[in-house]
Amino acid sequence: MKVKPTTTFILLLAVIVSSVGVVYVRHQNRMLFVELQGLGYEKDRMDVEWGQLQLEQGTLTTHGQVEQAARTRLGMINPEPDSFVIVRP
Repeated sequence: MKVKPTTTFILLLAVIVSSVGVVYVRHQNRMLFVELQGLGYEKDRMDVEWGQLQLEQGTLTTHGQVEQAARTRLGMINPEPDSFVIVRP
C-alpha cells in the first residue's frame, strides 16, 4: 500500500493544528486559573471587611450610642413626669 504525499501532508497539518490548539487551550486554562485565584483572594478580603463593618455597625447601634446621638445631635431630652398628658377615650 502506497501513501500519497497529499494524504501525508494533510495528516501532518492536522497534527500541527491540533498541537497548537492544545497549547492554546492549556494557556487559556492557566490564565483563567490565575484569575480565579485572584478573585478568591479578593472575596476573602471583602469577607473580612464585611465582618468588620458588621461589628462596627453593631457597636454604633447599641442603646447607649443611640441615646448619646439623640441627645447631642438631635437635642432630644427625657420629658419630665409632669409634662405627660394621658388621653383616655
